[in-house]
Amino acid sequence: MPADKGMVDPSPGTSEVYYNRLINEKSPYLLQHAANPVDWYPWEDEAFTRARKEDKPVFLSIGYATCHWCHVMAHESFEDNDVAVLLNKNFICIKVDREERPDIDSIYMSVSQMMTGQGGWPLTVIMTPEKKPFFAGTYIPKEGRLGMSGLLDLLPRITKFWQERRSDLTASADETAAALQKAQESPPGDHPDVSLLQEGYEDLVVRFDKVYGGFGSAPKFPTPQTLLFLLRYWKRTGNKRALDMVEKTLDAMRMGGIHDQIGGGFHRYSTDIRWRVPHFEKMLYDQALLVMAYTEAYQATHCPQFRKTAEEIITYVIRDLTSPDGAFFSAEDADSEGGEGAYYLWTKHEAEQILGKDDAALAARFFTMTDAGNYPASGEKTGLNILYQSSSSAYRASSSEISDTDPESRIASIKTRLFSARVQRPRPFRDDKILADWNGLFIAALAQAGRTFRNETYLAAAGRAMQFVLQRMHDENGRVMHRYRDGEAAIPAFGDDYAFLVKALIELYESTFDPSYLSSALEHNTWFLSHFWDPLHGGFYTIPDTEKIFLVRKKEIYDGAIPSCNSVSFENLVRLAHLTGDTALEERGSELSRCFATIVQQSPSAYSGFLCALDSAIGPVRDVVIAGNRDTPDTHAMINALRDHYLPSVMVHYLPADKSRHLLNSLAPFTRTINSTVSAATAYVCTAHTCALPTTEVDQMLELLGCMRPDK
Repeated sequence: MPADKGMVDPSPGTSEVYYNRLINEKSPYLLQHAANPVDWYPWEDEAFTRARKEDKPVFLSIGYATCHWCHVMAHESFEDNDVAVLLNKNFICIKVDREERPDIDSIYMSVSQMMTGQGGWPLTVIMTPEKKPFFAGTYIPKEGRLGMSGLLDLLPRITKFWQERRSDLTASADETAAALQKAQESPPGDHPDVSLLQEGYEDLVVRFDKVYGGFGSAPKFPTPQTLLFLLRYWKRTGNKRALDMVEKTLDAMRMGGIHDQIGGGFHRYSTDIRWRVPHFEKMLYDQALLVMAYTEAYQATHCPQFRKTAEEIITYVIRDLTSPDGAFFSAEDADSEGGEGAYYLWTKHEAEQILGKDDAALAARFFTMTDAGNYPASGEKTGLNILYQSSSSAYRASSSEISDTDPESRIASIKTRLFSARVQRPRPFRDDKILADWNGLFIAALAQAGRTFRNETYLAAAGRAMQFVLQRMHDENGRVMHRYRDGEAAIPAFGDDYAFLVKALIELYESTFDPSYLSSALEHNTWFLSHFWDPLHGGFYTIPDTEKIFLVRKKEIYDGAIPSCNSVSFENLVRLAHLTGDTALEERGSELSRCFATIVQQSPSAYSGFLCALDSAIGPVRDVVIAGNRDTPDTHAMINALRDHYLPSVMVHYLPADKSRHLLNSLAPFTRTINSTVSAATAYVCTAHTCALPTTEVDQMLELLGCMRPDK
């Protein structure tokens, strides 16, 4: 055994030494298990070779660094010598970080859902050395309880089956592998049309919680892609109910405990129906998608609270999830010293010590704090409080008893002082790996917010993060790498990486009008099409044709916590087609829509990212080219007028008069015919390949786009 492998001492009562191979990994999740007495391997050929040689099944455990129940299972079982002895003797054990290897996680999560009807993390899979699974589950306790088998009972039973009824297990594994393959064989459908948007909307109306906002019951997830679709549906149809659902949900979430009222940003989900009691984990992708939702809702409504919430999320990410080089870290844990959520909870006594009696009383009214505490812990009153606002708390806090002061300023001061006290507490663990796909999402959100709020700091942060990805997360051949940590870029990129990176580059182009971003978007999209596209049936695979395939080469369309690469790529293709005039890209988008039409029609609201893209594809998409001097007030007025409106299906170019136009002319040849040496800023508006007469009037430009300025 090589000396740099992690040697683990013998288990009590044994003389055998096992080797934990995770010590040299970069993943924070794998490193959390590097001292386990389990003989862990990372996902590598050596593990499966050994399984075949020793004729043992493979025990696969999948999780991630900020997963609460992953921590629980690790402490109960993987740190326990009795469990380790059973695992090491009878299994080859593999540990996978789902965020590093979403391809592996996706396949075996599908297996779990097929076998058990549910999924989640930690994910536990037992399979043959050929990677074919015959058992799947999620969290498993060390010992059985409440009808749930424990590992100490389960592992010996599976070992006995492996030894005595191998043929039954392998037959089951073969059936599961065949079912997994068959699930990928959905036939293409007809071209989806506007009726699919209507069906998606009607599904959401049925599921909408009219009292508390959001969809369904507890646990409640933010599902920002659903809100983005409803905004587009409202824009298309004028249906006020769609906009009302968005506003109700965004208001309820920003006032709830799922929103970090002191430090900004959102927790993963709410365990209750009212958005009050969160699962305290914070994920970068949630922040990205919620910035998009609040920013677009601000454009649609001009509600200042939506803008403020988006800005608070960005403040949190830039402050707490940004690397020294400008890229964005992945997540913060729910747990800290004192248990889950301890970092975020308060007693009224603590508040009084920090704020003084009067301001503590105001904080208690505003944030709904009580002496007994509003945080449920095993049914007991602990005195601990989650900070959230009820519908009446803001009113009570600004009532006549403090009318001699500015309540907003006092609340801002209270938040600042509580935050200063909170940062002295032991912080939750931060997962500091940098993922290309999640960075792409947040860069896109930053770029969108930067142009909407006219914030150059946001645009600079987005540009710096993109520079990191382009310079540090590509290999010598120019291929994107999925993960960067501790000076190493590794793991060839997946479909999400390319799709989200292209989206970010498009957003940066439309925010800065720097054609180098558009050029990079086209270069990455070309490689993506060459190596991920299915030439027979359309759509993008999750892994490229340069990588080895096991069990199945999947295509993802379901929009879960993040939109699928096919949903995002669908809209990317539509946008790039209009920005460049390349109809071949539009045709690819049409093929992609047919590829997944049959699946999406079964439950349209489950594919809200796809519906957003379909809305753009159906159009009408309007193309605007603004020519003029970038530094003059009339050009600024035209560009800002477009950004003041919610225009999800408008593509915008700025055409400079100097030599810098040559790159844009080469990327978008139709711009060559446009006169950029104009005496006044001029807008060229085209719809369905038909262009209106150019105009120098902002109001006329907006009228051609079907809208008027907010102040008209």
